[in-house]
Amino acid sequence: MSLNRRQFLQGAARAVATVAAAPVAEAAAPFAPRENKPLPPKAIGMLYDSTQCIGCKACVSACKEANHMPVEQPQAYAGWNEGTWDTAEDLSGKTLNVIRVYQHGTMAEKDREVNGYAFIKRHCLHCIDPSCVSVCPVSAMRKNPITGIVTHNPDACIGCRYCVLGCPFNVPHYQFDEALGQISKCQLCSHLLADNPLFADDQVAAAAQAGTAATALWKNSRIPACCEVCPTGASLFGWVTDLQAEAERRMALKPGEVYEFPRGLLGGDRMINAAPVGHYQPHLYGEKESGGTQVRYLTGIPHEKLGLPKLPDHSSAAVTEGVQHTLYKGMIAPLALLGGLVALARRSAKQGDAPRNEEEPPT
Repeated sequence: MSLNRRQFLQGAARAVATVAAAPVAEAAAPFAPRENKPLPPKAIGMLYDSTQCIGCKACVSACKEANHMPVEQPQAYAGWNEGTWDTAEDLSGKTLNVIRVYQHGTMAEKDREVNGYAFIKRHCLHCIDPSCVSVCPVSAMRKNPITGIVTHNPDACIGCRYCVLGCPFNVPHYQFDEALGQISKCQLCSHLLADNPLFADDQVAAAAQAGTAATALWKNSRIPACCEVCPTGASLFGWVTDLQAEAERRMALKPGEVYEFPRGLLGGDRMINAAPVGHYQPHLYGEKESGGTQVRYLTGIPHEKLGLPKLPDHSSAAVTEGVQHTLYKGMIAPLALLGGLVALARRSAKQGDAPRNEEEPPT
């Protein structure tokens, strides 16, 4: 009697179970995440201080202009807006950077969880160990090995949207309203930074040169548009290690202490007037989340209230690649699966060739 569909599926399930059991015998901790990848040698990034943000959205406008992105107008506002103002409510295929607002109760005081309000800026965090790069099957998503900027190459992209599903911060978006849509995400204005020595073809020489002072290194090149135009220094550009130190200095201050906030480029010559420091949450968001990011957040209210997801210290890429490397270690699992399916097929063929009792009706 030949093998029917149910019997084949049952046999396939047993073969898969055998495959799953094979790596278990191979290692005591079969699906342990791999180690998170380290911070690139000359990583650049951004420090966003929510307590300094006034919600002016100058960064949103500058981002649109610098990246040639169209105005976005939700249908709910079409009646009065008539396309005059960009009113994007969240990240999308047309918006790479957005300011959102937290509101509670009377909203009497800024950066207060109860009866207060706060602003939060959302765009790509440029993960140290990015999931979008890990899941992309054609290397359209890339991470610069020196600066750490995560970029997207539309010419290589096949539109599978794995990066959309893989990002724990819900950053990449696909342009569904375009006939030939593309993935959209912040690339830290890498096209504006292209003349900087960090982006020279000779990456070894560029890395050595990156040890010079910030003012000299960025003298003849631009910085990300959102940092360039921010009037209060809420979005601050620089080396990630320097930004980390700046954040720790602010967190160590007591509320009310006067501090001179840098503007645009950390280490540059633009400063705003000294102002009293507000209340900071004790945790710098992005320092450890999902393996760490190169964009980090200082906030006055809990991060989850601002829509920043609570994530483990290991990256999603470390977990998924750890599982894959375990399953494919030495090709044991694929060979076991193939062997099980071949044995099942041969068994079916032998049963089909066996002589049938003429007294039994054919099945």
